[in-house]
Amino acid sequence: TGYSDFDTFLATLNQDKRKKIRQERRKVADAGVTFRHAQGRAITPADWDFFYRCYERTYLEHGNAPYLTRDFFQRMADTLPEAWLLFTAERGGRPIATSLIALHTSAARAAGQFDSNAGEKVAYGRYWGALERVDCLHFEACYYQPLQWCIAQGYDRFEGGAQGEHKMARALMPVRTTSAHWLAHPAFADAVQRFLEREGEGIDHYVDHLAQRSPFRQDKP
Repeated sequence: TGYSDFDTFLATLNQDKRKKIRQERRKVADAGVTFRHAQGRAITPADWDFFYRCYERTYLEHGNAPYLTRDFFQRMADTLPEAWLLFTAERGGRPIATSLIALHTSAARAAGQFDSNAGEKVAYGRYWGALERVDCLHFEACYYQPLQWCIAQGYDRFEGGAQGEHKMARALMPVRTTSAHWLAHPAFADAVQRFLEREGEGIDHYVDHLAQRSPFRQDKP
């Protein structure tokens, strides 16, 4: 939030992290990879087909069947087109990788009415896949390209997805998340509550430990 461009964002990081990100981006560019992005209805059926090839392959490479179908993404394209942003990596005139970002704007109330353009704008990193291996391509497709786009479009927040301490080196800091559940059995609910109290203390210590490894400069410019 508040960055004028990607370089301004990089300037808030410590020297080692800033240097590492520039090196990773340079590796992708030196490999002859370029990116294009499409949003909403500008994402063509061919784009969605290629995305699904990448998505499916990623799951199969990890020994799992993809849990979302091509029809699911078609329905999303038909009914919620404005919620999607697609980055496509190309080399030698052919697509080789893609990442899909979900977009959300929370409506804000103005003059008694909801204004969908006045709320907080957030982008969520969701899915990615590649048909060719290029060093650091995952970081460029899933983090740096979306971050650069979000800064240019004035988005308030980019969330790169769950898990992965390696994301901290790319300036994606952990945040606590919560969920609500109701357990009907009193004894079971009590056992879960006691576990969560212990687990909560552990999470607090873990988050504090991660905060000490922040990639951001202490003397931000």
